[in-house]
Amino acid sequence: MDLLTVTLAATSVMDRINGLASNGVNLVWAAVGLGMVIFFHELGHFAVAKWCNVNVERFSIGFGPVLLSWKWGETEYALSLIPFGGYVKMLGQDDADPSQLTNEEIAQDPRSYLAKNVFQRMAIISAGVTMNIITAVFFVGGAFAIGLETSPAIIGEVRPGMPAWKAGLKPGDVIEKINGRRILTFEDVRLNVALSAPPLVIEGRHADGNSFKIEVRPAKTSSHPQIGVLHSSSLKVLTDPAGKEPVVVPGTVAAKAEPAFERGDVITAINGDSVKNNWEMRQQLAKQPAGPITIDVKTQSGSAAKRIVKENDFRTLGLSMDAGPVTAIQEGSPAEAAGLEEGDKLAMINGKNVGTEINPLKLPNVFASLHGTEVEVTVTRQPKDGAQTKKVLKIVPSDLPGWIDQPVIEGEPISIPSIGVSFHTIPVVLAVEPGSPAAEAGIAVKQGSVTKVKRIELFLPPEATPDTYKDPFVIDLEDPNKEAKSNNWGYAFWKIQEFPGRHVRLTLVEGSKESKVELVPKLDADWPLPVVLGLRMHPLEIELKAKNVSEAWLMSTNYTRNSAMNIYLTLRSLFTGQVSAKELHGPIGIATAAVQIVEHGLAPLLLFLGFLSINLAVLNFLPIPVLDGGHMVFLTWEAVTRRRPSEKVMIGATYAGMAFLLSLMAFVLYLDLFVHPFKK
Repeated sequence: MDLLTVTLAATSVMDRINGLASNGVNLVWAAVGLGMVIFFHELGHFAVAKWCNVNVERFSIGFGPVLLSWKWGETEYALSLIPFGGYVKMLGQDDADPSQLTNEEIAQDPRSYLAKNVFQRMAIISAGVTMNIITAVFFVGGAFAIGLETSPAIIGEVRPGMPAWKAGLKPGDVIEKINGRRILTFEDVRLNVALSAPPLVIEGRHADGNSFKIEVRPAKTSSHPQIGVLHSSSLKVLTDPAGKEPVVVPGTVAAKAEPAFERGDVITAINGDSVKNNWEMRQQLAKQPAGPITIDVKTQSGSAAKRIVKENDFRTLGLSMDAGPVTAIQEGSPAEAAGLEEGDKLAMINGKNVGTEINPLKLPNVFASLHGTEVEVTVTRQPKDGAQTKKVLKIVPSDLPGWIDQPVIEGEPISIPSIGVSFHTIPVVLAVEPGSPAAEAGIAVKQGSVTKVKRIELFLPPEATPDTYKDPFVIDLEDPNKEAKSNNWGYAFWKIQEFPGRHVRLTLVEGSKESKVELVPKLDADWPLPVVLGLRMHPLEIELKAKNVSEAWLMSTNYTRNSAMNIYLTLRSLFTGQVSAKELHGPIGIATAAVQIVEHGLAPLLLFLGFLSINLAVLNFLPIPVLDGGHMVFLTWEAVTRRRPSEKVMIGATYAGMAFLLSLMAFVLYLDLFVHPFKK
């Protein structure tokens, strides 16, 4: 009996897809697909057993109580209660009764499994795995013959302060190899980062065509190693024929465009300057002066049109906070060349104080405006074993606009692209801009006292249009148990931009006094945004499609080989702790994934079934009693020693293996029911 449910449950490194789809047709197709994977595995055992003249007593899809059965010849064919598994029960081979494997009386029957020589039994046991590999190649080959839409290995965003950012990777870079392994898709990037042993040697081409080869050490910031890169978006506005997803987020700048953006619009120029990709678009937006922006588009019908975006400026409160320490410096950056170090605090820029005269949030734009010129930067430095010192450095910023990287993740630093630095802001008020919402609300810096922001709440006023996010959106900036909370001012500031229809409620602390004030953010006409907030874009995709049968075969065998290698790397990473066991999914997670993948068409479903078939082949051949690999261990022992293991050993090992697999099943079911559904 093959506990294929356990094999399915052990499938790992899958995207977290939560919740079963309500579409009954998709559920049926998913069930048929998963049933086929199980059927072909068992068919392999069945066919070779029959070829070796073994009496097959039952062929079951599913296991547990039999729901439906019929007899054809000497074999009973059954559908059993628990659908995520199956088994072929042969005379003399029953995992539920391991004593049969040492029963000499059964061995005397010439049609029993035990009566066959060891190499015939090896063929029978390995046939299920062999069939999975064969069917995987056909499933995947079919997917490539139809054509698959997938994200190319082009970097869309590099998270500030993360390993890729430090190493100098940039949006628009194309990754071609990681540790010598060829990279075709962004999924290849994600898997190789998660599973390859550090350090990673990444090779590819920059957006300007120049090649690069850099070394990156991933950071384990969640359940698996990451380097901090995201896939790229296209220049095409979301289409979604079903109409479930809005083109723009209600209340945002994009929603106020005149005329309105339409599904399928392709952006071609920003204020007359043509753009070829999303990264160029972002750079052009960041370089635009204050005022309305004219965005040229090509509509779905093929005609040219214009969309006018107004008030595409930062929304501010008028508060200038204290600058925190530098958290990371890019390799080869102007800051590194000037001698800036992690932990330094930017104190003065060309003689102006950071915090009182220059708002730290504007530092990315200040340095960008000074590109190509020598800037005098005064930093305070706190050595580990000495007194605080001041250093005056000379930095020549490069021509990169500010705020092209936004702190969209809680606790993420703010980057200054033009000098290659990331830093935090501390929620201590150093200055209040005259005439600003904060000044009008009575917030002021008083001599001899310190005003801190403890909490910020973004809430919808009564007349506002709902924006689909929770209300209020609360960000804590003071938490003694989580130091990172004090680094959240940059994150909070960006959330103010993302929720343009919301007002702000601040909880202030001055000494022992706590107070709350409500503010309405104000547009800063001299500070244009580097993005059109609320405009939803298609991910950048390429089609992987074989030109002929030969190419489909090559693409399929290459995918199968790489997937099998990734599974072994996953197992290694699980045992070493490089990848968390929380990445595992059980039968519910796999069924959910299958149902949702059906929505994307036949090709993605075939690829997924091929992926599962490869998983079953590899994991079912692990040397665990009850699984095929465990049986092969016993058969190898018999081939070498020319005697079967004792009944005591067989029974003990089988029950131990079954206990392990049932424990694994319970664990992954727990993850499916109580962990994965609540992941965002």
